[in-house]
Amino acid sequence: MRQLYFDYAASTPVRDEVWEAMVPFFRRHYGNPSSLHSFGQEARSAVEKARQQVASALNCQSEEIFFTSGTSESDNWAIFGAARACQNRGKHLITSTIEHEAVLEAFRQLEKEGFQVTYLHPDKYGTIDPKKLMDAINSQTTLVSIMYANNEVGTIQSLPTIASMVGAIRRRRGREGTPLYLHTDAASGKYLPWTVDKLGVDLMSLGPHKYYGPKGVGILYVRKGVPINQFIYGGSQEKNQRAGTENVPAIVGAGLATKLMAKEKSRESKKLEKLQKKLTSLLVKEIKDIRLTGHPSQRVPDIVSLVIKGVEGEALVLHLNKMGMAVSSGSACTSTDLAPSHVLKAMGLKPELIHGSLRVSLGKETKTEDLTKLVTALSKTVKKLRDLAPKVEV
Repeated sequence: MRQLYFDYAASTPVRDEVWEAMVPFFRRHYGNPSSLHSFGQEARSAVEKARQQVASALNCQSEEIFFTSGTSESDNWAIFGAARACQNRGKHLITSTIEHEAVLEAFRQLEKEGFQVTYLHPDKYGTIDPKKLMDAINSQTTLVSIMYANNEVGTIQSLPTIASMVGAIRRRRGREGTPLYLHTDAASGKYLPWTVDKLGVDLMSLGPHKYYGPKGVGILYVRKGVPINQFIYGGSQEKNQRAGTENVPAIVGAGLATKLMAKEKSRESKKLEKLQKKLTSLLVKEIKDIRLTGHPSQRVPDIVSLVIKGVEGEALVLHLNKMGMAVSSGSACTSTDLAPSHVLKAMGLKPELIHGSLRVSLGKETKTEDLTKLVTALSKTVKKLRDLAPKVEV
């Protein structure tokens, strides 16, 4: 039986072209990029080629691209690096309650260091109001971090609007005023525009394993002129900002995956929008007492999220897995935590209902007939489990 994968928001398979580009750097071109001999310079050339591929995809300069161990590190570096670099000018920061834990935990740590953090709450669709964000900015605010799209419910934030407002405040403050910068975790925005000049962000984190690249590598864009403290100490790698021998195969894969994603995202997005519409239609038609979560239209095309009355999301995941279908009950990074989703909680859903949450995410190999199989299996499983769960209102 062909297994069906519906968890592309958690991770994706490395595509063939990316794998083929990576393989030579495991055994044939194995030099250290910091070495001066030909082996090392081959590796250095590959790293810089990947950096340029990412820069071209983001429409920025290659010196504004840094490679890390993953999106979580990119988030941490952006937040800690920028906040600490500016702390002598201001110690007020802003983020939202629906951010990825890599962002939220970084801000919680900064609170322990004496920073003040304002956490903005979303509306029922998971949208952050730009006006409320602007109202939260004060004379001591130095950093705002708002995700591009939510990894659990798929809601897209008004990032260009927020960036425009932040930029206007920064210009009014002038060079002698308190600096103000905008960071975004764009890991779930792979099908959205990436060009940083149009987005207007100062720092942006990406995770190539979300778009058919390898795990163990992340990308951080830092606009030229934005102050950011060194994150890992040791050697002179990554322009003296992040020490450690570069993961050359992963970086090569990250560069090509980013290039290919930028080239293909428009076409892939249209395909996924059709599949998303088909899936939501089937779910509403075939399963009673469900609620789709996230914004109904301002959402990424690859994520469908819902809560189902009278069942546990974890039970659904396990039952569907036995039937050869992989789905998620929320973010992969918190899937072993039985606490209710902080995203759905912030959106106002009751805890007992949140436990019935499910996320279905689509990708390159998803076919229309796969959706029918999934909904049929899900419908049967829900009927089996409903009598075992407490009754709650949707």
